Amino acid sequence: MIVVVPVDPPREGLVLPSLVDESSLSPAEAVSLYEAAVADVLRAVASSGGDLLINYRDGETVPDEYVDGGADPEAEIRSLAVDALGKITEVSAESDGEGGADGDGVRFERQVGSTRSARVGNTVTHLLEREDATSVGVLEPTAPLVRRTEIDGAAMSLRRNDVVLGPSTEGETYLAGFAAPVDFTDAYTTPRVATLADRAAEAELGTGFAPMMPSIETPAGFRATIAMLEARAAAETPGGEATAAVIDDLGLSVGPDGSLERA
Repeated sequence: MIVVVPVDPPREGLVLPSLVDESSLSPAEAVSLYEAAVADVLRAVASSGGDLLINYRDGETVPDEYVDGGADPEAEIRSLAVDALGKITEVSAESDGEGGADGDGVRFERQVGSTRSARVGNTVTHLLEREDATSVGVLEPTAPLVRRTEIDGAAMSLRRNDVVLGPSTEGETYLAGFAAPVDFTDAYTTPRVATLADRAAEAELGTGFAPMMPSIETPAGFRATIAMLEARAAAETPGGEATAAVIDDLGLSVGPDGSLERA
């Protein structure tokens, strides 16, 4: 399975805006959290059996209000990937390189499309129909709890199903896998899990589901992520280390009433 991770340049206001608007996090803190989550997600993919494709937003798709002078979004995202994975061997569409824990076999492709739905749809459809990929998974960079287990499990499930959906916080998806394309029109502008399941049914495609996983995109998902990271630490279960470190540095925790607290 080709695992597509769509990554935004880590700029204040552009990444994790809901956390900034609805919690005590500052835009700069949200950037640090986003960078850590991306690192955890990329490492999970690199350790899996999937082929990593970093689908980056370039200057044409970044909104004007987040254009940062002469800064290059692609360069920012490549730097973020190198920081997460170490030395990277870049592969092309024609290469058969496989992902690995040392970052070998990473592919970079720019996003194309005026909306999130269009960008995801263009990427998935191109890989399936133009490059004859057997299956494609779109993994959100905001799901730092994901591990190779969920990624490889989704790939195996796509041998039996045409579409595999990993539900996330508030009806979204942290992972959406496809062995055949669906109608992506506006699919990523509404709660995705129901919309994508409907689109699969409309195309008479079989749908399977991956385990649920929270996303730090929303305050509810962020609180759930913090709680799970604390539980994993107590159980000495690996995963999400970069995100856990940032949360610890910020002194964040979930209070007895379920609210986000600072030490």
